[in-house]
Amino acid sequence: MSYDIILRGGSIVDGTGSPAIQADVAINHNRIAEIGNLADAPATSEIDVSGLVVAPGFIDTHNHSDGWVTQTSGQECKIAQGITTELLMSDGISYAPVNDDTWREWIYYLHSLDGLNMHQYGGWHSLQEYMEFAAGRSHQNIITQVPYANVRSLACGWSRNRVDDVQMRAIQREIRVGMEQGATGVSTGLDYVLQCFSDTDELAEACSVLNDFNGIYVTHVRYKKGLIPAINEAIEICTRAGCRLHISHLKGHDPYPPEVVLGRLEEAANDGLDIAFDVYPYQCGSTMLNYLLPYTVWEDGPTAAMKHITAPSFEREFEQILDDYRLDLDKVIIAWTALNDFESSWGQTLNEYVQSTGQSTGRALIDLLIDNNLAVLCVVDEGDDHHVHPYLQHPMCMFGTDAIEMPNGKVHPRAFGSSARMIGRMVRDEKLFSLEEAVRKMTSFPAEWFGIEKRGQLKKDWFADLVVFDEQTVIDNATYKSPRQNPDGIRLSIVNGAVVYQDGAVIKHDDAPGKYLRCGVE
Repeated sequence: MSYDIILRGGSIVDGTGSPAIQADVAINHNRIAEIGNLADAPATSEIDVSGLVVAPGFIDTHNHSDGWVTQTSGQECKIAQGITTELLMSDGISYAPVNDDTWREWIYYLHSLDGLNMHQYGGWHSLQEYMEFAAGRSHQNIITQVPYANVRSLACGWSRNRVDDVQMRAIQREIRVGMEQGATGVSTGLDYVLQCFSDTDELAEACSVLNDFNGIYVTHVRYKKGLIPAINEAIEICTRAGCRLHISHLKGHDPYPPEVVLGRLEEAANDGLDIAFDVYPYQCGSTMLNYLLPYTVWEDGPTAAMKHITAPSFEREFEQILDDYRLDLDKVIIAWTALNDFESSWGQTLNEYVQSTGQSTGRALIDLLIDNNLAVLCVVDEGDDHHVHPYLQHPMCMFGTDAIEMPNGKVHPRAFGSSARMIGRMVRDEKLFSLEEAVRKMTSFPAEWFGIEKRGQLKKDWFADLVVFDEQTVIDNATYKSPRQNPDGIRLSIVNGAVVYQDGAVIKHDDAPGKYLRCGVE
């Protein structure tokens, strides 16, 4: 039998955690056709991968790629990491579902997070319409969640008022529609716009719909309230709703040591709750500068926030908020701004920027937000990267990047280095786990958890999403000072049988190979 592609002589790490074996891998069309000794089999393309690892393509379970995947070829910094599938619509905020009244609000709010501009809006309303639009352009597979704030804005507008019974039925209807269109569950980001107004009762009632779909409540918990109280709320929501729990980008926050945080999750699991979480292999974080604004500025929607922050009394209010947070401005770095006029500030700490203006802290940061239409991205120094190691090692942990990419920005290095750091430094240097276990956390574990059918393992007749890398040399090159560097050691990425990355170059296809995946559907 002849094949389209044969990868010859590789070390097969199949994604299950089983020990590696030596074998060839044959691909026909978009499927793995055979694994074994194929020395006598011909192929249109034969690639020597002797001395290299062949693994399933990596799955990014938390990211901010929603704008990028709608553009030609998708996000090149992720393709170069061997990430073949992106789980979109994290933190309860995205570009769908929307209507004619809300789409501009979401593009405005998300400009410094997901990167879409107004002129790039493709006219979609539903999740399915957005996903079909993106899948026709993406060189990666995409699967979605139902972003809760989008759903709430459709049912309730932007008000902080308590959801009434009619609005709750509308929220549940939208969630059900999203699940029927292939979503894995509902995502929330309880420190972000609109859902910051949602209480525990509202979220438990809304998520009760998930029980009909074996769906997952995926949450950026209320970190501003403290990690353990926030986790306790998430556990209560899922216990009452009867659904599974997934905590986004879990990491240590004072005053709670890892054993306390992980112990609380284990306790809930022992009580019968099905729990997992994702972690990116860095302690430092990244988010929008407007994260620091009081929730009151969002009460009339994102595009109306400007009238709040330009009010004469707001400077004093904002100064007080910064004092109450005890925010160390030397630990927050400007990564990107919407206006290139501010490019000289990229890489500066907020303190350095404030000092350069000669203004008060509140005035300088308010003006920075006003001048950039709220679109300022920051990187936050939250301590030594070793603090995240206990979370990475835990059996409930799977891989996510939380990557935010902006053109030419001094973004968090996780956008360029996360996967190589997992299979390189964390395995070879830190010895946190075996290579086979690292690959499992990045492939079969998330695929099984999120219902991504026939992906995440190297098996005959499964979809041909693969990555080839050198386990001895794979390394993340991206740093906080110089983040825009692809990793070394990742040689080849294949999505649905199409080579999309080889020997340092992204290979673009007129017919984009990425697919719109639906939970539980092959």
